[in-house]
Amino acid sequence: MQRREEQSEFKEKLVSVNRVVKTVKGGRNFRFSALMVVGDGAGRVGAGMGKAAEIPEAIRKGVEDAKKNMITVPIVGTTIPHQTTGYYGTGKVVMVPAEEGSGVIAGGAARAVLELAGVKDIRTKSFGTANPINTVKATVEGLKLLRSAEQVAKMRGKTVEEILG
Repeated sequence: MQRREEQSEFKEKLVSVNRVVKTVKGGRNFRFSALMVVGDGAGRVGAGMGKAAEIPEAIRKGVEDAKKNMITVPIVGTTIPHQTTGYYGTGKVVMVPAEEGSGVIAGGAARAVLELAGVKDIRTKSFGTANPINTVKATVEGLKLLRSAEQVAKMRGKTVEEILG
């Protein structure tokens, strides 16, 4: 009997693993929490947390959670349509569109989200915290705020040319 892993259209990236300890009467209980980012490289990305007694199980749960929390990111060419700032807890991530060929200029946690979202050129700066969980969540919050010219035009009842000037 052969077990086949079903091939997913999403790429998965493990951002961090934490060992969590709960002290009980009989000693210490060790568990692991995994922060996962999942994306298709074409504008869809999600982040999730999984906790379990073993690391592979925590990763699997994290991937499931990330797939439940997917967002769609508008991408113009190889970058984002406009500057945005995401906040989560004390974390703040500023994202600025960059010229083609710049690459993803971002710290580890924010980089994982942006690469899996399919953004090729972007400059980011993370403020407030180096905690990967808060940084990932702040990056996702910032990406949620992005609007393409088409979305803004539709919202305002105007044409794209009127919006772009």
